[in-house]
Amino acid sequence: MATGDNPGMKTIRLRPGKERSLQRRHPWIFDSAIAKGGGDSGETVRVESHEGQFLAWAAFSPSSRIRARVWSFDEAQRIDASFFIAACARAISARGRFDIQSNGVRLVHGESDGLPGLIVDRYGDTLVAQFTSAGTERWKAVIADALLQETGLSRLYERSDASVRQLEGLESSTGWLRGGPAEGGEAPPLELEIHEHQWRLTLNIAEGHKTGFYLDQRDSRKRFADSVQRLGLRRVLNCYCYTGGFSVAALAGQRAAGVQDGEVTSIDSSGPALERARAHVALNGFDAARATFLDADVNASLRQFLKEGRTFDAIVLDPPKFAPTAAHAERAARAYKDINRLALQLLEPGGMLYTFSCSGGISADLFHKIVASAGADAGVDGYILERLGGAPDHPMTLEFPEGEYLKGLAVMRKP
Repeated sequence: MATGDNPGMKTIRLRPGKERSLQRRHPWIFDSAIAKGGGDSGETVRVESHEGQFLAWAAFSPSSRIRARVWSFDEAQRIDASFFIAACARAISARGRFDIQSNGVRLVHGESDGLPGLIVDRYGDTLVAQFTSAGTERWKAVIADALLQETGLSRLYERSDASVRQLEGLESSTGWLRGGPAEGGEAPPLELEIHEHQWRLTLNIAEGHKTGFYLDQRDSRKRFADSVQRLGLRRVLNCYCYTGGFSVAALAGQRAAGVQDGEVTSIDSSGPALERARAHVALNGFDAARATFLDADVNASLRQFLKEGRTFDAIVLDPPKFAPTAAHAERAARAYKDINRLALQLLEPGGMLYTFSCSGGISADLFHKIVASAGADAGVDGYILERLGGAPDHPMTLEFPEGEYLKGLAVMRKP
């Protein structure tokens, strides 16, 4: 466990000119920027410019290309338990100022909350945390206690099984960190139910993607429901549907609009995810006959629909991460363009396309260009009615634009 005694801590010195990003308060230091110095995994180090000027206190990671992540740019700041308690308190307090129509909330969003490598989601009375950096791993016990102290909860489950931990030289770690079963006692539930807007949704915190659910699409799901209701959209296609959040939104919009003959087709390649999606249709009281689920490849399905002459009034494209880094952007751009081209061809005039990219390596500007190029190839033009992003509890900050991993467009095909 780190001591928090900044005096006497190890120092890393940067190469000439490599201090500029830190002077803009960007929290990452890459291995290529370091001239000398180092530390143990997760150890707090003093970061200095080539000339010896203090720049930051950072957590060192010997294995990662991001060799250090900044805790603080204040030379007087002590990186100790009180630092993490205060950081958790600020992040949790901020969520009280956001408009969040759910009891599923992202409480800590990594760098955007000054805690690089830490993700914390609240599902009702249960917290789920991912410790994905060497620094947060080193301070795990302190952070866990701080989270429970600030929320007043007693249960914290760890989902530190993301692949990025391997880049940090860390092994996967999952299970109850706090509030688990006492010896011989009953284990707390892993299956949870949350409410989102007027809908009921379920998740398994041990098995679901991320920490169990995609909270970041909460507001986009509501916007999609509103579009379906306002325009009375009958035939909806939800691609990469996972557990059916957008499918529930579509059915809710149709019910609110009084659409009597609506149909929602949902596609995913995960059988268990589709079973949960079906359960969500029933849980929210929708007619199962209005919802069709296909265990299939999305790209192949879109091509088959074209052959069959099928069209849709609304389509959602919410694919998995095609480009984890900028190095994968070119290949990912081709994949995004292909599915958007097919979707635009399948979209009725006046219909709505909600299309997304969660790839950090694809910027919002590049994504717009990809969708525009897809439209040109499809011979389809559309009105961009709205640019979409993560819900407010997944914030991007002025100092960390890389936090904008999720971007999307709401496009109406020109009538």
